[in-house]
Amino acid sequence: MTALSESGHTGEGLQTYSAPMKISSKAALLSGLILPGIGHIVLKQYLRGSVLMLVSLLALSVIVTGISQRVWIIVDRINSGDIPVDAGAIAELVSSSTSAADSVIGNIALLVLAACWLIGIIDSYRLGDAYTR
Repeated sequence: MTALSESGHTGEGLQTYSAPMKISSKAALLSGLILPGIGHIVLKQYLRGSVLMLVSLLALSVIVTGISQRVWIIVDRINSGDIPVDAGAIAELVSSSTSAADSVIGNIALLVLAACWLIGIIDSYRLGDAYTR
């Protein structure tokens, strides 16, 4: 016999309780963990959800496009021999490779994405809470 079964606690007869997740919590989690607007779609707020998703995806595409352009410029410079294959030199170039205009556009896109995420979480929770009343 093990110490667990000697003490009389075998785990049998233990009850577990699970409450169903509220629709407001589910909508907020979907908007927060997957993509802003998904929670609104679950709540049948299709226009709000679509707008949030569209704006979020546009902001994300601006961010990814800016990063990929900088990466390809650095890769081309490494392939041409302008930059040695040295981690320190590459890291220094990566940190200083943004122009002022690209940096401003990227920062604005990042702020728009963060705002969409916060709005998606808060608004979907609020709508879900009103949906259940």
